[in-house]
Amino acid sequence: MADTAIRHDWTRAEVVALFALPFNELLHRAHALHRRYHDPNAVQVSTLLSIKTGGCPEDCAYCPQAARYDTGVQAQKLMSVEDVLERAQAAKDAGASRFCMGAAWRGPKDRDVAKVAAIVRAVKSLGLETCATLGMLSGPQADQLKAAGLDYYNHNLDTAPEFYGEVIHTRQYQERLDTLGHVRAAGMKTCCGGIVGMGESRDQRAGLLQALATLPEHPQSVPINQLVQVEGTPLNGTAALDPFEFVRTIAVARLLMPASMVRLSAGRQQMDDAVQALCFFAGANSIFHGEKLLTTDNPDVAHDRALFARLDLHPLAVEEAGTVHADLMQAGGCGHGCGCGAAA
Repeated sequence: MADTAIRHDWTRAEVVALFALPFNELLHRAHALHRRYHDPNAVQVSTLLSIKTGGCPEDCAYCPQAARYDTGVQAQKLMSVEDVLERAQAAKDAGASRFCMGAAWRGPKDRDVAKVAAIVRAVKSLGLETCATLGMLSGPQADQLKAAGLDYYNHNLDTAPEFYGEVIHTRQYQERLDTLGHVRAAGMKTCCGGIVGMGESRDQRAGLLQALATLPEHPQSVPINQLVQVEGTPLNGTAALDPFEFVRTIAVARLLMPASMVRLSAGRQQMDDAVQALCFFAGANSIFHGEKLLTTDNPDVAHDRALFARLDLHPLAVEEAGTVHADLMQAGGCGHGCGCGAAA
């Protein structure tokens, strides 16, 4: 086995070369490294929820929560502390150890952060870990959320820097990097990945993974989303990504970020069980689990349990890792965990 040290200096050429490996060789390398860092039969199970849905001013071409697109998503106000606490208690009763909150903002106002901080404190009082995705944050806002007890913050890069302008015009790539920097500086853990199947090239998929793997600290959780096409969004009708190319993306993510949790996020509804099994072998060890992944369909709980049984997989228990565990969010968001504030 080659050197397994965690690196932050990957070049684009190196990442492209990994994508170009013969399929079986790539999966062999990824699985062997996966076993060095993780239990290959354990999968972190996450369920999802929005505390403020719809009405986002951004123009992300994949997102049904953007107010400018007619997608049928109705804007909703921020939920009250009491309502969120009730859902958090239900989450804990259902076995969750971590409760995540998403709000469809470009970035929260300071008064919004104060309200979310109160929600975070209330959820923490139940003994749950907390995570949130609220859009862009300033340094003081990140500090305020950390002081309230927030453990994780989700903010995705979405795609390669050079393809980003084809998908989003209302937020700059550097603004995403700045938010991640504020989150790390505040002492919170990061959840950061991207979306594939938006019409990007393989080289651009490599660019996304290179950008993630060369961050100052690898994200503790790396969600890899497959585009969920929603009628009314500009990317509806985009040519579907080859399923084996998605598996390759999972494998390369595992090779670049061996200690991170690599999450099968949006798009699992479109994957058959065999493709999901290949993804688990390639290094995916986290899924979103439940009836809905924000505003898009997700495989239901019963099917996931049956798939786990067929593959002899088990949910990751809290004591098995010091990263993310059984998260619980519910309904709302764009479905891609993009860090726009619409999802986690």
